[in-house]
Amino acid sequence: MAREHISPACPDSAAPTGPVRTCVGCRQRAAKSELLRVTVGSDAHGHPAVVPDPGATSPGRGAHLHPTAECYELAVRRRAFARALRHAGQGGLTSAPLGEYLDSPAHQP
Repeated sequence: MAREHISPACPDSAAPTGPVRTCVGCRQRAAKSELLRVTVGSDAHGHPAVVPDPGATSPGRGAHLHPTAECYELAVRRRAFARALRHAGQGGLTSAPLGEYLDSPAHQP
């Protein structure tokens, strides 16, 4: 007679289906389709910056973020972008292009 083992690590019916990623802002796990992928790119002046990758097609390492102002602000406050994207360049990594993208009317639901 086999015993069925149910542990807390087993996924429940409310778990997201498909790929799951962790938001760098709030640290909550969510379906990849609910999150915005961000990568290291450059701003208007050619300096390294966190840029949105809504199509998830840019090469290189990416991080995921809920597309909300709250998660963006948490990630900035925690300095999570440079750590998640493993960017150790001199001069830091600005997140202004991502902030502008999230504030734009075209992005609003």
